[in-house]
Amino acid sequence: MESEPREDPPKIQRHKCSACYKQYKKWEHLIEHMRVSYHSFHEPKCGVCKKHCKSWESVREHLTGPLPKGQCANIFSTNGCELCLNIFDSSNALEMHKDSCRMTPALSPKCVQPGMEDSDDRVPGVVATDSSMENDEDQVAGVVDMDSSMENDDDHVDEMVVMDSSTGNDDDRGPEVVAMDCEMVGGGSDGSLDLCARVCIIDEDENVIFHSYVKPVIPVTNFRYELTGLKEDYLENAVPLMEIKEKVEEILYNGESLWKARLKGGKARLLVGHDLDHDLYCLKMTYPEHLIRDTAKYRPLMRTNLISHSLKYLTRMHLGYDIQSGAHDPYEDCVAALRLYKRMRSQPHLNGGFPGSSSSGGDVETTSKRNPFDPSGWRDLEKMSPDDLLNMSVPDYKCWCLDSRTVNS
Repeated sequence: MESEPREDPPKIQRHKCSACYKQYKKWEHLIEHMRVSYHSFHEPKCGVCKKHCKSWESVREHLTGPLPKGQCANIFSTNGCELCLNIFDSSNALEMHKDSCRMTPALSPKCVQPGMEDSDDRVPGVVATDSSMENDEDQVAGVVDMDSSMENDDDHVDEMVVMDSSTGNDDDRGPEVVAMDCEMVGGGSDGSLDLCARVCIIDEDENVIFHSYVKPVIPVTNFRYELTGLKEDYLENAVPLMEIKEKVEEILYNGESLWKARLKGGKARLLVGHDLDHDLYCLKMTYPEHLIRDTAKYRPLMRTNLISHSLKYLTRMHLGYDIQSGAHDPYEDCVAALRLYKRMRSQPHLNGGFPGSSSSGGDVETTSKRNPFDPSGWRDLEKMSPDDLLNMSVPDYKCWCLDSRTVNS
């Protein structure tokens, strides 16, 4: 007796996410995935298979990690840039790109170098310079040469020298950008309390527009010399913290009223840095959240578990050079954070803003309330393809590409 031929089991239709390529048996599960994942064209992605990832670290693991994606890893090993993770058509194009992608360490101007303890002409006060001043032999990268601008005498000069800190941006170039870094010494009985002892602010062209040593409000019990390079005499005639706070606020708000800066920004400057919450706390000040660009909290620069990387790690992995090899230099840290910001801002994303927002983009609180995958609208979503779902999806963070002066389309 002949057995009847077996029928092949019906194929189960899979619904594939166009961003991360996860597959689901039910369409409703894919929509729920899109609702909670916040996929968008602003996410980092593999240059080979175009898979979206939550962070650049995830992309790096996808290409070079312990269990890399085979085809992607092979192509990346020959035509991929280890810093920006872009893929190029040929090895020649890759070599030409590497010259511009790998940056060189920033040379600290003389006025922010602490290693002058044996010199009588060191100034522990404030230096504020005009970044648009003409270059001459006594100026380095827009910074006034301290040796040539003061009398050589044994007494420390503690007066505040203030000049125009305008970066000279035109109105159509978008908000002005400055980067800030603070160095901390220790206070309290065990020296564990962070006290701001040094502040540096630079403009977008890496020119110093403000630098000062700071006199803490309580006694310093640990100068942390190995990390800060500071000694007791550096802070003897330093400017009091409250005066530094007022000057920093003057630079950041740029003449804008407080209420307008907190609502719309206006002329207030974008503030770039690493772990800025800590720096601002030690300066006893606050700044509007929508004007802060923190490399420690920017989602694509964080670990896969949303823990911050150190600035030293980010600089090595994304810019290609080392910082903080000895005593920390606030100018060096400012430049590193600024370069990271500019590299992230220049990402060529397909869409320039969020649905319902202006070309300059909205903040996280505004955009996260516009989740287009609300269950009440699922009936309309059933008619859409996975690509259509990705096109209408929005991120849950403000992408820095939206700060670009020329909005990508």
